[in-house]
Amino acid sequence: MPVQRLNHAVLYVRDVARSVDFYTGALEFRVITNMGGKAAFLQAADSTNDHDLGLFEVGAQAGDSPAGRGTVGLYHLAWEVDTLGELRRVREALVERGALVGASDHGSTKALYAHDPDGIEFEVSWLVPADLLDGTTGMRTAVLDLDAEIARYGADTPGGIGVSVAVR
Repeated sequence: MPVQRLNHAVLYVRDVARSVDFYTGALEFRVITNMGGKAAFLQAADSTNDHDLGLFEVGAQAGDSPAGRGTVGLYHLAWEVDTLGELRRVREALVERGALVGASDHGSTKALYAHDPDGIEFEVSWLVPADLLDGTTGMRTAVLDLDAEIARYGADTPGGIGVSVAVR
């Protein structure tokens, strides 16, 4: 059987407590295990996974990752939210923390881009459900007008159905 999905991500961070505060506050992860302040394992709000994010402290002296600026490496992680209303809540939380760096309409995906306290980029997105995909939702990159997308699809429409979430 082939790979099914990404199970979890692990990040090296300068300060575990600072990163835990960020991910629990901005994205509503919850702490499953804290290993003496040197590592923590977090779970997304509605996840039943053992953990979705691991954080390992490397100390304040750690430099920034050069990935993408002269070396290969990971560009960003992407997490999915269930509704555009939740994407709006996340946007507000990221703006409050000065972490939001972009918002893009990729047609079938509505995405926010942000940096965590160590400058690690991540994406939070809502996916247009399969039954609402049409000729205007092809892959592209445009500025996201979240209010217009909420007017179009509704704040509470479940995203990703038939795309990343199985139709039941």
